[in-house]
Amino acid sequence: MRYYEAANFLFDLRRFQVKPGTESVRDLLAHLGDPHEGIDFVQVAGSNGKGSVARMVESVLREDGRRVGLYTSPHFEHVRERVRVDGRSIPKAEVAAFVEAAKPWLVERAADGEPLTFFEVVTALALWRFDRADVDVAVLEVGMGGEFDATSVVDPVAAAVTNVSLEHTAVLGNTVEEIARTKAKVAPAGGPLVTATAGEALATVREVAGDRDATVRTVAGPTGGPAPADADLTATYEGAVSPQESRVALVGDGWAVETRIPLLGAYQATNAGVAASLVRAMGVDDGGTLARGLRNAHWPGRFEVMESDPLVVLDGAHNPAACGTLGETLAELDADDLHLVFGAMHDKDHGEMAAALPAPASVHTCAPTLDRAEDPEVLARVFERETDATVTAGDSVADALADARAAAGPDDCVLLTGSLFCVAEARTTWTRQVVPKGLSDGADARETLADANVPTPEIAAAADESVHETVKTRVSETQATHLRREAARAGAACGVSGVGGGELAEVLLAGSHAAFGELTDALDDLGHGLAGVAEDLRGAVGEATEAVADPRYPWTDGTAVMGVLNVTPDSFHDGGEFFDEADALARAEALVDAGVDVIDVGGESTRPGAEAVPVDEEIDRIVPVIEAVADVDALVSVDTRKASVAEAALDAGADVLNDVTGLEDPEMRFLAAERDVPVIVMHSIDTPVDPETSPDYDDVVEDVIAELGERVLLAEKAGIPRENVIVDPGIGFGKSPRANFALLGRLGEFEALGCPVLFGHSHKSMFELTGETAGDAPNGTVAATALAAANGADIVRVHDAAENAAAVRVAAAAADPAGFDAPRPADGAGDTDRADGDGGDA
Repeated sequence: MRYYEAANFLFDLRRFQVKPGTESVRDLLAHLGDPHEGIDFVQVAGSNGKGSVARMVESVLREDGRRVGLYTSPHFEHVRERVRVDGRSIPKAEVAAFVEAAKPWLVERAADGEPLTFFEVVTALALWRFDRADVDVAVLEVGMGGEFDATSVVDPVAAAVTNVSLEHTAVLGNTVEEIARTKAKVAPAGGPLVTATAGEALATVREVAGDRDATVRTVAGPTGGPAPADADLTATYEGAVSPQESRVALVGDGWAVETRIPLLGAYQATNAGVAASLVRAMGVDDGGTLARGLRNAHWPGRFEVMESDPLVVLDGAHNPAACGTLGETLAELDADDLHLVFGAMHDKDHGEMAAALPAPASVHTCAPTLDRAEDPEVLARVFERETDATVTAGDSVADALADARAAAGPDDCVLLTGSLFCVAEARTTWTRQVVPKGLSDGADARETLADANVPTPEIAAAADESVHETVKTRVSETQATHLRREAARAGAACGVSGVGGGELAEVLLAGSHAAFGELTDALDDLGHGLAGVAEDLRGAVGEATEAVADPRYPWTDGTAVMGVLNVTPDSFHDGGEFFDEADALARAEALVDAGVDVIDVGGESTRPGAEAVPVDEEIDRIVPVIEAVADVDALVSVDTRKASVAEAALDAGADVLNDVTGLEDPEMRFLAAERDVPVIVMHSIDTPVDPETSPDYDDVVEDVIAELGERVLLAEKAGIPRENVIVDPGIGFGKSPRANFALLGRLGEFEALGCPVLFGHSHKSMFELTGETAGDAPNGTVAATALAAANGADIVRVHDAAENAAAVRVAAAAADPAGFDAPRPADGAGDTDRADGDGGDA
């Protein structure tokens, strides 16, 4: 079974109405062998904030060293986002395997008149995946209510009810007390139930928990809970410290933690308190672990500030209470007029939502591509009644957002809200990638079309036309329909994935430059957000523009060579050799003479089995060396994953930050923005690398590009210009040798990120595949350097400078014989070092 067939089967289940209860899910899980048995689960229920709490809990538990599953809803781009293990979406192959195992049974149930719903089956998919991934704990966001929700098929070890408001009254009850009662049924027998409810809702939660012998832990926050004197934990909101972070203080019995979180709003302080109480109940009692986990709990679409000048905010507030809270949060940021983009589902109280939002200067209504979406004209009429704003009934989310951004002044705010489905479509403005595909023949084209989930009958025809300029991207179903039609008119091939109506469509486009020009011109005038798609396609396929070299950065004028200078006692080859400043300077000068443009100084090894180095010790190792080599004729980069070490290195004269964890330390991105220095963001699964780790990839290149894309967006939101972000695929960091060679062969696809690309392969175990030894592979390293340079690497990171600098020159001369200028002679001094092995060189 192919992924698109499996996904379509799941989405087709949406036609079945919700039937409260867990019996059907229990039966399906029994058919699958009860995969949920033996897993520790945390259930998070509530009217608002449950997704944020679930993400915070997951982040802290991962920081604590546990393997964690996370189940949330809805999804943004694809259904796989709902099911994550250690932050990574379930692979397509796993979705297909699950549906193959479950479909015959599900068809039989439907034939008996007892079909399961989409949410029930995807819940079973999550539990099945968590079992196969051998997670230590799984965090489940409750879909609706609690007692009869599909997630309640598990027996949790801990649970939460964030808050209670009137919602889904037709299913859950007509009063707060009734709704609280069904939500509180997630209480674990004999375990902790954390809640930030107050008043009658809290009394009901206590009553239900008592019936289950659960221990209630209360959280008093700025937006909920009992009086602080009566609470087990008090959360205080200390306000936004930037458009990206706020500060919170958490105080319990005998402990206290202050930290920043990547979420704004007083209600998020309450959510952080609930999450903190949950993880402490699960044994996390280290304040540093709690603080770091909370600060890394990025949660897209929850008051997410995408850009400034004007301020653009995406928020998934979908009921009156959430809209009111959103207004309070917005008041924290300094902005003039508000330009509102609003879309919502038809079953929401639109009038109350409009009344709860801040007064806008203009309103642009829209509808996501979903049957449940309310008509934009109906929404426009609501806002005409509730506000004095200029109201425009739009169509697509992307066009309404573009109109609002165009109308806003630099000091204004554009706010898109009303539904997470709207947020999902809006977010593609910043996240859509157009990936170039180098297809050499028809077989290559057919394989790529199949990987894009194009239905089998359509592959042959599209493949015949695809060995030209070919790109792959993701668009909405409506956009895909228009792309297919306009591509045919322009003479371009267009393959569209067979997944219908439940996630963004994968699209493969191929044709001549002339065909792409005709296609993009046609898209400009069609609406539905296609003007933005056309702009992205022009950037990927349009006539190449002459790159402007920046004299500060050698990688803007051809492939630069980065040489390694280790100052670690446990380095594979040169442990402790360059601790002495004079030796380090001699080594740096030899690297420069051999043709190196950047010297990378590292004070902590990330090879397999390496011990972590304390901050002070790492600083003591690298600062004297950086000071000694700062005046050589090359840039100096610092290889560290700690922002405090990076800051000391910059103060000592370093020019570039090289972070093997991809900005895991939140301060790293703010430091790079403040100092206006380039930062290398690497894709890594674990650091130091676990040699036993072998993550599941559907397509290692596309998966790495997608995951790096989110890290690049995170850097941009912190204020780092995209041209200052250098991406590194992370050779050896959670990739097999074959995966590493796939990354090398398809390095050109990383152009989709719009960033310089670093390739760090020197002497790594990937060359065992070609007959060399990990840690001593000089021949493979030089060959791969030449290929990387030819395939688009802007920087290669190596140990043997002279040989690899020569390989870079050969690749440059072959690419442009007429324009190639011979460099200065290289003497190759000091170039006999060997690397440590996978995961790093320090």
